[in-house]
Amino acid sequence: MLQLHSIGFPCARHEAAEVREFKPTLLAFLAQFPLDRVVLEEAYGARLGIAPEAYDAAFPGVSRGTREAAFAQDLVVVLRCPVEADLRRLRRGAVLLSMLHFPTRPGRVALMEELGVTGVALDQIADDLDRRLVENLEAVGTNGIRVGMETLASLWPPFRSPQRGPLRVTVLGAGAVGSWAMRAAVRYGDDEVRAQLREAGVPGVQVTVLDVELTRDAAVLEETLRQTDLLVDATLRAKPSVPVVRNAQLAHLPAHAVIVDLSVDPIDLSRTPPLVKAVEGIPQGNLDRYVFAPGDPAWDALDPREPHAVRRTVVSCYSWPGIRPVECMTVYGKQLEPIVRALLERGPAGLPSTGGAWAERATARGLHRRWLPGATA
Repeated sequence: MLQLHSIGFPCARHEAAEVREFKPTLLAFLAQFPLDRVVLEEAYGARLGIAPEAYDAAFPGVSRGTREAAFAQDLVVVLRCPVEADLRRLRRGAVLLSMLHFPTRPGRVALMEELGVTGVALDQIADDLDRRLVENLEAVGTNGIRVGMETLASLWPPFRSPQRGPLRVTVLGAGAVGSWAMRAAVRYGDDEVRAQLREAGVPGVQVTVLDVELTRDAAVLEETLRQTDLLVDATLRAKPSVPVVRNAQLAHLPAHAVIVDLSVDPIDLSRTPPLVKAVEGIPQGNLDRYVFAPGDPAWDALDPREPHAVRRTVVSCYSWPGIRPVECMTVYGKQLEPIVRALLERGPAGLPSTGGAWAERATARGLHRRWLPGATA
Protein backbone atom coordinates (compact mmCIF):
# COMPACT_ATOMS: atom_id res chain seq x y z
CA MET A 1 0.00 0.00 0.00
CA LEU A 2 1.37 3.40 -0.96
CA GLN A 3 2.12 5.93 1.78
CA LEU A 4 2.41 8.84 -0.67
CA HIS A 5 -0.16 9.07 -3.43
CA SER A 6 0.93 11.91 -5.70
CA ILE A 7 4.16 13.32 -7.09
CA GLY A 8 4.97 16.78 -8.41
CA PHE A 9 7.84 17.70 -10.69
CA PRO A 10 8.54 21.48 -10.76
CA CYS A 11 10.81 22.99 -13.40
CA ALA A 12 14.33 24.16 -12.54
CA ARG A 13 14.24 27.93 -12.17
CA HIS A 14 17.50 29.15 -10.63
CA GLU A 15 19.50 30.27 -13.69
CA ALA A 16 18.64 30.67 -17.34
CA ALA A 17 21.20 28.01 -18.26
CA GLU A 18 19.95 25.49 -15.71
CA VAL A 19 18.30 22.72 -17.70
CA ARG A 20 17.86 19.93 -15.18
CA GLU A 21 14.52 18.20 -15.33
CA PHE A 22 14.03 14.46 -15.14
CA LYS A 23 13.65 12.45 -18.31
CA PRO A 24 10.64 10.26 -19.21
CA THR A 25 12.53 7.16 -18.04
CA LEU A 26 11.85 8.14 -14.41
CA LEU A 27 8.13 8.45 -15.14
CA ALA A 28 8.19 5.05 -16.84
CA PHE A 29 9.54 3.65 -13.57
CA LEU A 30 6.70 5.35 -11.66
CA ALA A 31 4.07 3.75 -13.93
CA GLN A 32 4.24 0.55 -11.87
CA PHE A 33 2.78 2.30 -8.80
CA PRO A 34 -0.96 3.04 -8.34
CA LEU A 35 -0.45 6.78 -7.93
CA ASP A 36 -3.40 9.14 -7.88
CA ARG A 37 -1.55 11.91 -9.69
CA VAL A 38 1.76 12.78 -11.30
CA VAL A 39 1.93 16.50 -12.07
CA LEU A 40 4.56 18.10 -14.29
CA GLU A 41 4.92 21.84 -14.31
CA GLU A 42 3.96 23.26 -17.69
CA ALA A 43 6.81 23.04 -20.24
CA TYR A 44 8.62 20.42 -18.13
CA GLY A 45 11.41 18.86 -20.19
CA ALA A 46 11.10 21.34 -23.06
CA ARG A 47 14.55 22.84 -22.51
CA LEU A 48 16.02 19.34 -22.66
CA GLY A 49 14.42 19.00 -26.07
CA ILE A 50 11.91 16.39 -24.85
CA ALA A 51 8.43 16.52 -26.36
CA PRO A 52 5.38 16.31 -24.04
CA GLU A 53 4.33 13.14 -25.83
CA ALA A 54 7.39 11.33 -24.48
CA TYR A 55 6.18 11.89 -20.91
CA ASP A 56 2.62 10.91 -21.87
CA ALA A 57 3.87 7.63 -23.28
CA ALA A 58 6.02 6.93 -20.21
CA PHE A 59 3.22 7.55 -17.70
CA PRO A 60 -0.28 7.47 -19.19
CA GLY A 61 -2.45 10.00 -17.40
CA VAL A 62 0.37 12.33 -16.38
CA SER A 63 -0.99 15.86 -15.99
CA ARG A 64 0.49 19.32 -16.43
CA GLY A 65 -0.21 22.24 -14.19
CA THR A 66 1.07 25.43 -12.66
CA ARG A 67 4.12 25.67 -10.48
CA GLU A 68 1.79 25.83 -7.50
CA ALA A 69 0.15 22.56 -8.56
CA ALA A 70 3.51 20.80 -8.90
CA PHE A 71 4.49 21.89 -5.39
CA ALA A 72 1.12 20.86 -3.93
CA GLN A 73 1.65 17.09 -4.20
CA ASP A 74 2.53 14.53 -1.51
CA LEU A 75 6.06 14.05 -2.84
CA VAL A 76 7.87 16.84 -4.69
CA VAL A 77 10.96 15.89 -6.69
CA VAL A 78 13.34 18.57 -7.93
CA LEU A 79 17.10 18.18 -8.22
CA ARG A 80 18.25 21.50 -6.80
CA CYS A 81 16.77 22.88 -3.60
CA PRO A 82 14.00 25.38 -4.44
CA VAL A 83 14.18 28.99 -3.28
CA GLU A 84 12.35 29.80 -0.05
CA ALA A 85 9.30 31.24 -1.83
CA ASP A 86 8.84 27.89 -3.57
CA LEU A 87 9.48 25.92 -0.39
CA ARG A 88 6.59 27.77 1.17
CA ARG A 89 4.32 26.41 -1.57
CA LEU A 90 4.74 22.91 -0.09
CA ARG A 91 1.79 21.72 1.95
CA ARG A 92 2.20 20.51 5.53
CA GLY A 93 2.96 16.80 5.60
CA ALA A 94 4.59 16.83 2.16
CA VAL A 95 7.96 15.29 1.35
CA LEU A 96 10.62 17.19 -0.58
CA LEU A 97 13.27 15.12 -2.35
CA SER A 98 16.12 17.37 -3.45
CA MET A 99 19.79 18.28 -3.01
CA LEU A 100 19.34 19.95 0.37
CA HIS A 101 22.87 19.94 1.88
CA PHE A 102 21.66 19.92 5.49
CA PRO A 103 25.11 19.68 7.17
CA THR A 104 26.05 23.17 5.97
CA ARG A 105 22.52 24.67 5.91
CA PRO A 106 21.10 24.57 9.45
CA GLY A 107 18.58 27.27 8.52
CA ARG A 108 17.16 24.94 5.89
CA VAL A 109 16.68 22.21 8.51
CA ALA A 110 14.81 24.67 10.72
CA LEU A 111 12.63 25.76 7.79
CA MET A 112 11.60 22.16 7.10
CA GLU A 113 10.37 21.93 10.70
CA GLU A 114 8.59 25.29 10.50
CA LEU A 115 6.77 24.26 7.33
CA GLY A 116 5.87 20.79 8.62
CA VAL A 117 7.67 19.28 5.62
CA THR A 118 9.97 16.25 5.57
CA GLY A 119 13.11 17.12 3.67
CA VAL A 120 15.05 14.23 2.14
CA ALA A 121 18.53 15.32 1.07
CA LEU A 122 19.69 13.46 -2.01
CA ASP A 123 23.26 14.43 -1.19
CA GLN A 124 23.05 12.63 2.18
CA ILE A 125 21.49 9.34 1.06
CA ALA A 126 24.18 6.69 1.45
CA ASP A 127 24.42 2.91 1.57
CA ASP A 128 25.72 0.88 4.51
CA LEU A 129 29.30 1.49 3.37
CA ASP A 130 28.70 5.28 3.39
CA ARG A 131 28.72 5.56 -0.41
CA ARG A 132 26.37 8.15 -1.82
CA LEU A 133 23.53 6.76 -3.91
CA VAL A 134 22.93 9.97 -5.85
CA GLU A 135 26.08 11.49 -7.23
CA ASN A 136 27.79 12.17 -10.51
CA LEU A 137 31.35 12.73 -9.38
CA GLU A 138 32.73 11.59 -12.71
CA ALA A 139 30.93 14.51 -14.35
CA VAL A 140 32.17 16.90 -11.65
CA GLY A 141 35.77 15.98 -12.35
CA THR A 142 35.49 15.63 -16.11
CA ASN A 143 33.40 18.73 -16.84
CA GLY A 144 35.37 20.96 -14.48
CA ILE A 145 38.73 19.86 -15.89
CA ARG A 146 37.45 20.25 -19.47
CA VAL A 147 36.43 23.88 -18.83
CA GLY A 148 39.67 24.55 -16.97
CA MET A 149 41.74 23.20 -19.85
CA GLU A 150 39.74 25.14 -22.43
CA THR A 151 40.26 28.31 -20.40
CA LEU A 152 43.99 27.67 -19.98
CA ALA A 153 44.33 27.04 -23.73
CA SER A 154 42.71 30.42 -24.45
CA LEU A 155 45.08 32.27 -22.09
CA TRP A 156 48.39 30.50 -22.54
CA PRO A 157 49.84 30.27 -26.08
CA PRO A 158 52.29 27.45 -25.18
CA PHE A 159 49.32 25.15 -24.47
CA ARG A 160 49.52 23.70 -28.01
CA SER A 161 53.27 24.08 -28.48
CA PRO A 162 55.55 21.01 -28.80
CA GLN A 163 58.20 23.07 -26.97
CA ARG A 164 56.23 23.74 -23.81
CA GLY A 165 57.20 20.78 -21.64
CA PRO A 166 54.63 18.90 -19.52
CA LEU A 167 51.44 20.73 -18.64
CA ARG A 168 51.51 20.77 -14.85
CA VAL A 169 48.31 20.07 -12.91
CA THR A 170 48.10 20.13 -9.11
CA VAL A 171 45.10 18.46 -7.49
CA LEU A 172 44.27 19.31 -3.88
CA GLY A 173 42.59 16.26 -2.37
CA ALA A 174 42.74 12.59 -3.29
CA GLY A 175 39.17 11.48 -2.67
CA ALA A 176 36.53 10.48 -5.18
CA VAL A 177 36.33 13.88 -6.91
CA GLY A 178 40.11 14.19 -6.93
CA SER A 179 40.44 10.74 -8.49
CA TRP A 180 38.09 11.65 -11.34
CA ALA A 181 39.92 14.97 -11.78
CA MET A 182 43.25 13.15 -12.14
CA ARG A 183 41.82 10.80 -14.77
CA ALA A 184 40.34 13.71 -16.67
CA ALA A 185 43.46 15.87 -16.39
CA VAL A 186 45.79 13.41 -18.12
CA ARG A 187 43.31 13.50 -21.05
CA TYR A 188 42.94 17.32 -21.02
CA GLY A 189 39.30 16.68 -20.09
CA ASP A 190 38.63 15.78 -23.73
CA ASP A 191 39.94 12.73 -25.61
CA GLU A 192 39.71 14.55 -28.94
CA VAL A 193 41.93 17.39 -27.71
CA ARG A 194 44.36 14.85 -26.29
CA ALA A 195 44.56 13.03 -29.64
CA GLN A 196 45.16 16.30 -31.51
CA LEU A 197 47.97 17.37 -29.19
CA ARG A 198 49.57 13.94 -29.24
CA GLU A 199 49.48 13.95 -33.04
CA ALA A 200 51.18 17.36 -33.05
CA GLY A 201 53.95 16.15 -30.76
CA VAL A 202 52.85 18.25 -27.78
CA PRO A 203 54.04 16.84 -24.43
CA GLY A 204 51.39 15.44 -22.11
CA VAL A 205 50.16 16.25 -18.62
CA GLN A 206 51.95 15.81 -15.31
CA VAL A 207 49.60 15.51 -12.33
CA THR A 208 50.73 16.17 -8.76
CA VAL A 209 48.41 15.35 -5.87
CA LEU A 210 48.65 17.07 -2.50
CA ASP A 211 46.63 15.52 0.28
CA VAL A 212 45.82 17.29 3.50
CA GLU A 213 49.11 16.69 5.32
CA LEU A 214 51.21 18.22 2.54
CA THR A 215 48.95 21.23 2.09
CA ARG A 216 49.73 22.17 5.70
CA ASP A 217 53.43 22.49 4.83
CA ALA A 218 53.65 26.04 3.46
CA ALA A 219 57.07 25.50 1.86
CA VAL A 220 55.93 22.40 -0.03
CA LEU A 221 52.63 23.98 -1.05
CA GLU A 222 54.17 27.21 -2.31
CA GLU A 223 56.92 25.45 -4.27
CA THR A 224 54.26 23.24 -5.87
CA LEU A 225 52.17 26.28 -6.78
CA ARG A 226 55.16 27.78 -8.61
CA GLN A 227 55.21 24.68 -10.82
CA THR A 228 51.44 24.64 -11.53
CA ASP A 229 49.51 25.58 -14.67
CA LEU A 230 46.15 24.23 -13.47
CA LEU A 231 45.29 24.20 -9.74
CA VAL A 232 42.33 21.95 -8.89
CA ASP A 233 40.43 22.13 -5.60
CA ALA A 234 38.90 18.70 -4.96
CA THR A 235 39.10 18.86 -1.17
CA LEU A 236 36.65 17.65 1.44
CA ARG A 237 37.70 19.47 4.61
CA ALA A 238 37.05 18.37 8.16
CA LYS A 239 37.24 22.06 9.13
CA PRO A 240 35.53 24.16 6.43
CA SER A 241 36.39 27.29 8.42
CA VAL A 242 40.08 26.96 7.48
CA PRO A 243 41.33 27.53 3.90
CA VAL A 244 43.72 25.06 2.30
CA VAL A 245 45.39 27.75 0.17
CA ARG A 246 45.49 31.28 1.53
CA ASN A 247 44.82 34.08 -0.89
CA ALA A 248 48.33 35.48 -0.45
CA GLN A 249 49.78 32.10 -1.49
CA LEU A 250 48.13 32.37 -4.91
CA ALA A 251 50.89 34.86 -5.76
CA HIS A 252 53.16 31.83 -6.19
CA LEU A 253 51.08 30.58 -9.14
CA PRO A 254 52.28 31.62 -12.62
CA ALA A 255 50.29 34.53 -14.03
CA HIS A 256 48.69 32.29 -16.68
CA ALA A 257 47.55 29.63 -14.17
CA VAL A 258 43.89 28.67 -13.92
CA ILE A 259 42.17 27.59 -10.69
CA VAL A 260 39.49 24.90 -11.07
CA ASP A 261 36.99 24.95 -8.20
CA LEU A 262 35.43 21.47 -8.02
CA SER A 263 34.51 21.41 -4.34
CA VAL A 264 32.51 24.66 -4.71
CA ASP A 265 32.30 25.12 -0.94
CA PRO A 266 29.92 27.87 0.17
CA ILE A 267 31.06 31.05 1.92
CA ASP A 268 29.10 32.05 5.03
CA LEU A 269 30.93 34.50 7.27
CA SER A 270 27.86 34.93 9.47
CA ARG A 271 28.36 31.48 10.99
CA THR A 272 30.56 30.68 13.98
CA PRO A 273 32.96 29.34 12.91
CA PRO A 274 32.54 30.76 9.40
CA LEU A 275 32.42 28.73 6.20
CA VAL A 276 35.12 29.68 3.71
CA LYS A 277 36.36 28.26 0.44
CA ALA A 278 39.33 25.91 0.35
CA VAL A 279 41.10 28.29 -2.04
CA GLU A 280 40.60 31.53 -0.18
CA GLY A 281 38.99 34.54 -1.81
CA ILE A 282 37.81 33.20 -5.18
CA PRO A 283 34.41 33.81 -6.80
CA GLN A 284 31.82 31.05 -7.05
CA GLY A 285 30.01 30.48 -10.34
CA ASN A 286 26.82 28.93 -11.59
CA LEU A 287 25.47 27.48 -14.82
CA ASP A 288 25.10 30.97 -16.29
CA ARG A 289 28.66 32.13 -15.49
CA TYR A 290 31.54 29.93 -14.48
CA VAL A 291 34.72 31.57 -15.83
CA PHE A 292 36.15 34.54 -13.92
CA ALA A 293 39.17 36.49 -15.20
CA PRO A 294 41.23 38.44 -12.63
CA GLY A 295 39.51 41.66 -13.67
CA ASP A 296 35.98 40.28 -13.45
CA PRO A 297 33.62 42.36 -11.25
CA ALA A 298 32.75 39.18 -9.35
CA TRP A 299 36.01 39.57 -7.42
CA ASP A 300 35.07 43.05 -6.22
CA ALA A 301 31.65 41.78 -5.16
CA LEU A 302 33.23 39.37 -2.63
CA ASP A 303 32.81 40.14 1.05
CA PRO A 304 35.66 42.51 2.02
CA ARG A 305 36.34 40.31 5.05
CA GLU A 306 37.38 37.54 2.65
CA PRO A 307 40.96 38.24 1.42
CA HIS A 308 40.91 38.36 -2.38
CA ALA A 309 43.61 40.82 -3.48
CA VAL A 310 45.66 38.12 -5.25
CA ARG A 311 43.83 36.87 -8.32
CA ARG A 312 44.18 34.26 -11.01
CA THR A 313 41.63 33.10 -13.56
CA VAL A 314 39.05 30.86 -11.85
CA VAL A 315 36.52 28.39 -13.21
CA SER A 316 33.83 27.54 -10.69
CA CYS A 317 30.30 26.13 -10.97
CA TYR A 318 28.06 24.95 -8.14
CA SER A 319 26.94 22.10 -10.45
CA TRP A 320 29.54 20.87 -12.88
CA PRO A 321 27.33 17.93 -14.03
CA GLY A 322 24.65 20.43 -15.09
CA ILE A 323 26.86 21.75 -17.89
CA ARG A 324 25.85 18.63 -19.85
CA PRO A 325 22.24 18.33 -18.72
CA VAL A 326 21.03 15.36 -20.78
CA GLU A 327 23.85 13.12 -19.56
CA CYS A 328 23.46 14.52 -16.05
CA MET A 329 19.74 13.77 -15.78
CA THR A 330 20.14 10.29 -17.27
CA VAL A 331 22.41 9.37 -14.38
CA TYR A 332 20.33 11.04 -11.66
CA GLY A 333 17.06 9.57 -12.92
CA LYS A 334 18.32 6.01 -12.64
CA GLN A 335 19.84 6.66 -9.23
CA LEU A 336 16.53 7.99 -7.87
CA GLU A 337 14.52 4.86 -8.59
CA PRO A 338 15.20 2.87 -5.37
CA ILE A 339 14.84 6.03 -3.28
CA VAL A 340 11.47 6.98 -4.75
CA ARG A 341 10.28 3.40 -4.26
CA ALA A 342 11.28 3.52 -0.58
CA LEU A 343 9.44 6.80 -0.02
CA LEU A 344 6.28 5.72 -1.86
CA GLU A 345 6.01 2.35 -0.17
CA ARG A 346 7.16 3.19 3.35
CA GLY A 347 6.73 6.94 3.72
CA PRO A 348 9.40 8.90 5.63
CA ALA A 349 8.06 7.81 9.04
CA GLY A 350 8.30 4.14 8.07
CA LEU A 351 11.90 4.17 6.88
CA PRO A 352 14.06 1.96 9.11
CA SER A 353 17.46 3.04 10.38
CA THR A 354 18.37 -0.63 10.81
CA GLY A 355 16.98 -3.76 9.19
CA GLY A 356 14.65 -3.64 6.22
CA ALA A 357 15.72 -3.13 2.64
CA TRP A 358 19.08 -1.49 2.00
CA ALA A 359 17.54 1.35 -0.05
CA GLU A 360 15.13 2.14 2.79
CA ARG A 361 17.98 2.42 5.30
CA ALA A 362 19.94 4.55 2.86
CA THR A 363 16.98 6.90 2.28
CA ALA A 364 16.45 7.27 6.02
CA ARG A 365 19.94 8.76 6.25
CA GLY A 366 18.79 11.73 4.16
CA LEU A 367 15.89 12.80 6.42
CA HIS A 368 16.16 16.32 7.79
CA ARG A 369 15.32 15.20 11.31
CA ARG A 370 18.86 13.80 11.62
CA TRP A 371 20.16 17.39 11.72
CA LEU A 372 17.69 18.77 14.24
CA PRO A 373 19.29 20.06 17.46
CA GLY A 374 19.79 17.15 19.82
CA ALA A 375 19.16 14.50 17.15
CA THR A 376 21.36 11.43 17.00
CA ALA A 377 22.72 10.29 13.62
